[in-house]
Amino acid sequence: MSGAREPVDLTNCDREPIHQLGAIQPFGFLLAISSDWIVTRASANLAEFLGVEQADALGRPVSSVITPEALHTIRNKLTTLRGPDVVERIFDIALMPDQSRFDLAVHFNENQVILEGEPGQEVRPNAPSLSMRGMMSRLDQTETMEAFFREGARQARALTGFDRVMVYRFDEGGSGEVVAEAARSGIGSFLGLHYPASDIPVQARALYLRNLFRIIADIEAVPVPVLPQLDEHGQPLDLSMSVLRSVSPIHIEYLKNMGVGASLSISIVVDGKLWGLFACHHYGPHLPSAQNRSTAELFGQMFASRLESRERRLALDYETKARRIADRLLTSVADNASLLDDPAWLIEALADVIPADGIGVWINGRLALAGIGPDETSFAALVRHLNRNAAGRIYAVDRLADTYPDLAVADGVAGMLAIPISRSPRDYVVLFRQELVRTVRWGGDPHKPVEYGPNGPRLTPRKSFEAWSELVRGRSRPFTEAECHVAETIRVTLIEVVLRLTDEASMARQAANERQELLIAERNHRVRNILSLITGIIRQSQTTSVSVGDYIRQIEGRVQSLARAHDQITRDHWAPASLRQLLLAETAAYFGENAQRIQMHGEDVLLEPQAFSTAALVFHELMTNSAKYGSLSAAGSGTVQLGWHRDDEGNLHIGWREKDGPPVVEPIRHGFGSTIIRRSIPYDLGGKAEIRYVRDGLEADFNIPARYVVEPTSEPPNSAPVGATERRTIADDHQPLSGLNVLLVENNLIIAMDGEDILRRLGGKVTTAPSVAETMETLASQSFDLALLDVNLGDETSFGIADRLAAEGVPFVFATGYGEGIAQANSHSDAPVLQKPYTMEGVTNILGRVPLPKRQ
Repeated sequence: MSGAREPVDLTNCDREPIHQLGAIQPFGFLLAISSDWIVTRASANLAEFLGVEQADALGRPVSSVITPEALHTIRNKLTTLRGPDVVERIFDIALMPDQSRFDLAVHFNENQVILEGEPGQEVRPNAPSLSMRGMMSRLDQTETMEAFFREGARQARALTGFDRVMVYRFDEGGSGEVVAEAARSGIGSFLGLHYPASDIPVQARALYLRNLFRIIADIEAVPVPVLPQLDEHGQPLDLSMSVLRSVSPIHIEYLKNMGVGASLSISIVVDGKLWGLFACHHYGPHLPSAQNRSTAELFGQMFASRLESRERRLALDYETKARRIADRLLTSVADNASLLDDPAWLIEALADVIPADGIGVWINGRLALAGIGPDETSFAALVRHLNRNAAGRIYAVDRLADTYPDLAVADGVAGMLAIPISRSPRDYVVLFRQELVRTVRWGGDPHKPVEYGPNGPRLTPRKSFEAWSELVRGRSRPFTEAECHVAETIRVTLIEVVLRLTDEASMARQAANERQELLIAERNHRVRNILSLITGIIRQSQTTSVSVGDYIRQIEGRVQSLARAHDQITRDHWAPASLRQLLLAETAAYFGENAQRIQMHGEDVLLEPQAFSTAALVFHELMTNSAKYGSLSAAGSGTVQLGWHRDDEGNLHIGWREKDGPPVVEPIRHGFGSTIIRRSIPYDLGGKAEIRYVRDGLEADFNIPARYVVEPTSEPPNSAPVGATERRTIADDHQPLSGLNVLLVENNLIIAMDGEDILRRLGGKVTTAPSVAETMETLASQSFDLALLDVNLGDETSFGIADRLAAEGVPFVFATGYGEGIAQANSHSDAPVLQKPYTMEGVTNILGRVPLPKRQ
């Protein structure tokens, strides 16, 4: 094997660690700073910018490298970071006493802070001033997608000053196409060129999805190493989110082959996926100012948002049209079942939404064919194959001969969309498309043989970017995602028709009726149980020793505890839910920022719904009592040790230990809360509960039987529990709405009165409207500073109101009892969502996420 070379293929590029190259571009410097603000790594060019040698900076406090004032500014900026893949920028800041100004980028990398700086560039007096509002307006005025892409490229070039800016769109296989271009004259055009997926490998596309902006200022620049290369664990520095990250030698070679001297990429992310890029090329070194680059990054995100809205509108229009056709199909076939024997009629009926050149229909062993497609024998063989491999789902291919090489089809047939139309795998409507012979222009020969290059046993970038044409045969026009969605609608419609025409229809209806009756009975049982439980809470909470206000707060706290537990259970369709998430939700809802006074330990377990609701009430009462009389009371600084474990038989043991609180004395009379703590788990679950009033602090031990306890199947997501949403705290301000006009849209009078009361207690001047029409009339005659919109207003929604408020610049909050997904399935998906019912705590918390105007 000596002397043998590793085979070279596209996967070599895919394995290159482009985020761990250990170097940066020389137009700036980099510091890696530990959590206790000690410099752990620094770029070798540190002295060039800060006058401190790289070796001298290592191990020193960062305050000895930059001024305390600059460090204070950086720390303040870090408090605004949310999540690991976010970079914040600071412009025109002095880092050294000599007052040299720098532009900085800061981000978190695991437990480190990465600080990158570059000399601040003075804004030229004749530099173009570009208004983001104006740029978006020009985009919105474009009528077609082609014009939208073209205007986007023009705006990006005006922002960055690059010689060429392209809008580059990825297809499903990772190949790309230049769909728009803005370039200076005399440098030719790349418009319409295609590039193979290997030009931007898989790991590069993944990095583009994390880090939305990439600048390469000068491909001839010598990379500057970040030292030490490896940390004490032998790991290189992850530069995924770095602004200065150096460039892969393979990519440098690629750019040189294109004659490019500098490049910039802005990711276009649509619906959480990498749709494409703004790809910018300059034929010499080029470094826009940090402020211009930051504006360009914002423009890329705004462009992607507008693109996503356009694509959703188009898809919605398309699917609305498809539903109308599906309804027409259902009506026509229900009136005349013989139409299913007429495939030509089906082609005509479906042509407006799913264009096809032929069709085959197979129902109960009978078949009918029209247009281009296979003969009867081949079609029967195709149906048998579909039954074995694709039964029950939509299946589309655009290379039929490659997928089914043994299938005899008519010459020129290349595409197929199979729509199963029965519950058992036997009936199909299959659409066929003819071969589309077309010429694809590639930016170089995508089939060029692979050779070894200067970068070792890896794929060398293509050296020729001359346009290369390829005649594509054996492929049809692909069936789009929207067309497949429509096919699914047609599938459901035709299934209903077929069921009506067979004995299966009667059985299906009977089974559906039985399921519905069972569901109604089960829901009726649950609703009655919930009403009975709440009634019991109200009655048992009565006492002459508390005021009416305390009585209301007690009931509200207990009902809210049940509501939080119900939210967590129903989130997974009434499945077992996490004990840790329950406890975190209770502590966050009750103690807010002081939740750390309850110290938890134990491997997470899941509780069955019945046990989950019971545990929620028990621990709500424990926390309430401790906050009033025990170690969690406001007067003290005590803590609670809350731990749990499972024994050999699977039973769950939970221990509650209060420490450092006021002396504990067993009460003479036990109230409703104490009764819940002592009796709920034994009575409802057949478990055990033991309460000890030890002078140093209350102690409680609970045992929940194994039948109510489930091991988690996987690690729970690192998401905040219900009621613990990260928010801006409104501190020492009990009337944040003082002097503000607030619009409440709510169609239920009792609920509206409750919401009005809370908003007024927070200082707001409240106007209430029950419907869209009345709200629009109110908006025509009054102005508001804030709106609270119930999503579901009976037979209409408040999304149209939200559109008007957004246009007028009025902040608003959605309120819903259905969950955030219902409220956010619209064009205002970034709007805050308040979970109903309205509570003082919930409304106050959500106001911390709303940009309220200054008080009058």
